[in-house]
Amino acid sequence: MSEENAAGGTQYWYNTRTGQVEEGHFSSWSHLMGPYATREEAQAALDKARARTEAWDRDDEKWRR
Repeated sequence: MSEENAAGGTQYWYNTRTGQVEEGHFSSWSHLMGPYATREEAQAALDKARARTEAWDRDDEKWRR
């Protein structure tokens, strides 16, 4: 059973505990990132979060100088 977003499409979630993409949110919210519109976006969730964190860290470093 899949969960749909407001537009009627399936929502995907990345489970940080298992490293798997879930169609719909069946696991604890504390382990999920999302929702994402596609399975591919959900699979890339950690990479995207890591890249954003690194960019924010670089920006923070600029402000400290």
